[in-house]
Amino acid sequence: MSLVIVGSIALDSVTTPYGEVDKVLGGSAIYASMASKHFCKTHVVGVVGEDFSKNYICMLQENDICCKGIKFVPGKTFYWKGAYNDMNRAETLDTQLNVFADFDPIIPTDYRKCEYLFLGNIDPELQLRVLNQMDNTKITACDTMNFWIDCQREKLLEVISKIDILFINDDEAKMLTGEHNIFGAAEAAGKLGPQLIVIKRGEYGSMAVTEDFIFFAPVYPVKNVIDPTGAGDSFAGGFMGYLATQKNYNKTSIKNAMIYGTVMASFNIESFSLNKLIEIDLKDIEARKESVINSIQL
Repeated sequence: MSLVIVGSIALDSVTTPYGEVDKVLGGSAIYASMASKHFCKTHVVGVVGEDFSKNYICMLQENDICCKGIKFVPGKTFYWKGAYNDMNRAETLDTQLNVFADFDPIIPTDYRKCEYLFLGNIDPELQLRVLNQMDNTKITACDTMNFWIDCQREKLLEVISKIDILFINDDEAKMLTGEHNIFGAAEAAGKLGPQLIVIKRGEYGSMAVTEDFIFFAPVYPVKNVIDPTGAGDSFAGGFMGYLATQKNYNKTSIKNAMIYGTVMASFNIESFSLNKLIEIDLKDIEARKESVINSIQL
């Protein structure tokens, strides 16, 4: 099975207590694809400018990620600059949308029959355009954020009504539903349409909620968090990448997807940009997965 990922492609400048980097590869589509590629064939859709290095495209292709959906247009690539004093929360210092401001995702013809789709954290209007282009989707998931909940609520609710899985953090879930309790927020979010709500809780792990069950996945204990940028996207990429390999969509596959998502996020935060995600292999992933499983078994 194969997965289509639509989202931002960025050049990031990041400062943490462990150092700083300038204009390195980032964006929701990139982090998610570099996590999912360990499990399934991954296709990326995004937009970049003339300043985007062709070496990045080569790196993605060398990692068996299809880049046919990445469009080069005149202008500069989306740029984000941030700092982490508290490693659980980024301080945005500068955002330049550049070519991303006019992003109009066009799904290549051979992507449209893919059965798995992940819509990264982008404008709900764009997410809807993508949904309308897909022909044979089995499982569709999306991520969102407080900005879209506040400014594009009606369009976001339309997206949520059409998807199977919603990735959202605990504060956003409460903001979306008006509930003050995380369990109430997850239940209310499920009534908006998705079969599955995945609540991202940072250092406290994650939670999967359906009508039938609740599953809590702990974090893998990373002692030196170098850069949290892209952790949520790596989680979603690992989750969706694993799910795309499974014949059955059930409690077992969801629980395993949660653990694989946790593992991919744990690798991501151990380096700036994609450095760690590039160097690991399936053996590393499986070893860390077993460690997480052992931490939750009696």
